Amino acid sequence: MADHDLTGFTQGTFTHGGVTHRVLRRGSGPAVIVLAEIPGITPKVLQFAERVASTGCTAVLPVLFGTPGRDPDPAAHGWASAARVTASALWRVCVSREFTLLATGRSSRVVSWLRALAAAEHERCGGPGVGAVGMCLTGGFALAMATDERLLAPVLSQPSLPLACTPGRAGGIDISPRDLAVVRGRCERRELRVLGLRFRSDRLVPYDRFAFLRRELGDAFVAVELPDEAAAPEARLPPHSVLTEHLVDAPGQPTREALDMVLELFRTRLLGERPGTAV
Repeated sequence: MADHDLTGFTQGTFTHGGVTHRVLRRGSGPAVIVLAEIPGITPKVLQFAERVASTGCTAVLPVLFGTPGRDPDPAAHGWASAARVTASALWRVCVSREFTLLATGRSSRVVSWLRALAAAEHERCGGPGVGAVGMCLTGGFALAMATDERLLAPVLSQPSLPLACTPGRAGGIDISPRDLAVVRGRCERRELRVLGLRFRSDRLVPYDRFAFLRRELGDAFVAVELPDEAAAPEARLPPHSVLTEHLVDAPGQPTREALDMVLELFRTRLLGERPGTAV
């Protein structure tokens, strides 16, 4: 796959609390905040955003790190270039005060900025509320954003923080106790349905993390846990990225069924469609 030239996406910026990030948008209708994984907004993340836009929603992609549209596959730019791109994105995250990689029981600072973005996009796009998809290190952000009642459809795709280097970190997620209590209350009132996606052998997203979410959120947490053999065989990394790098986009494939569940969540919660009505 070649670099994506961002055709079809409008570009702007959003500022909150003295912090400004670029924002890409595509589509019309209620907003869905799409949070990319390392190394950033790749062509496959943009493809996912296009699928979101095709449902009748507006895909909103904040540029938190990396170069939008750049293909991370070594076949596109060579191994050395691909390694530099990934290392640069990781360094940006590691040195930034916006991200919390290791601490348990804490929401990253960037979440406040993302909540403000979601509120602004709700005002811009209309509809009953906003959706959010977090991927890998941004996976838990979608959960922490759900303290805001405008967030109606959170999706946690392979949520990888805090890094599971100890049992305690493996059995938690990057959200503060106060934020978690708010989200739990919304789940108990049936205001939220939280969708979580992971491959079963993914060490970045251990079983204990989803067990924790089941205990805390009850039936409102819907876990989709996929076997390794469901991952795209041509992907260069072990099974991890359910909606992007490891997606097999063909009917009947488990990853495609997971994608369809995500899109149906947006249709039902943001567009008012009845479950199972998509064509």
